[in-house]
Amino acid sequence: MERLDIVKSKIHTWDHLRRQIALWRFKDNTIVFSNGCFDVLHLGHVEYLAKARDLGDILIVGLNSDDSVRRIKGPRRPVNKEVARATTLAALSFVDAVIVFGEDTPHELIKLIQPDILVKGKDYEGKEIVGTDVVKARGGQVITIELTKGYSTTHTIELAQKVHL
Repeated sequence: MERLDIVKSKIHTWDHLRRQIALWRFKDNTIVFSNGCFDVLHLGHVEYLAKARDLGDILIVGLNSDDSVRRIKGPRRPVNKEVARATTLAALSFVDAVIVFGEDTPHELIKLIQPDILVKGKDYEGKEIVGTDVVKARGGQVITIELTKGYSTTHTIELAQKVHL
């Protein structure tokens, strides 16, 4: 299998992911889940996802679809289309699976995955984290991770726009 084929094989449909999760559970792997738009991948994303992966054996990343990103972030987003965002995430060695979801929140996806650990950034600390109910009901953990200072997609886009003015 060529490298690009390996990367693309980490991008799952919901049905395929369901079967893959059964195999990972059979092997008694600890499944970690996180999600986001990951519109312009930057150092903060890489460090965050690497830390998330360190919490378990498998890291599944839920990726907002293009339509979902537009509803959440506005009509000028995403900058990168979902296939590009999914492929870029799947290229990270510590990401085991990428799954696109079209809803505004990953609640249904979290119900499908039933992760052992749900991870969000510290910016969610004290806020309601979607899927907490599902994860806690099966005895799992919800963990927030410190974000890398100075890195955000919005800030990156704003800087790029200033350069082009």
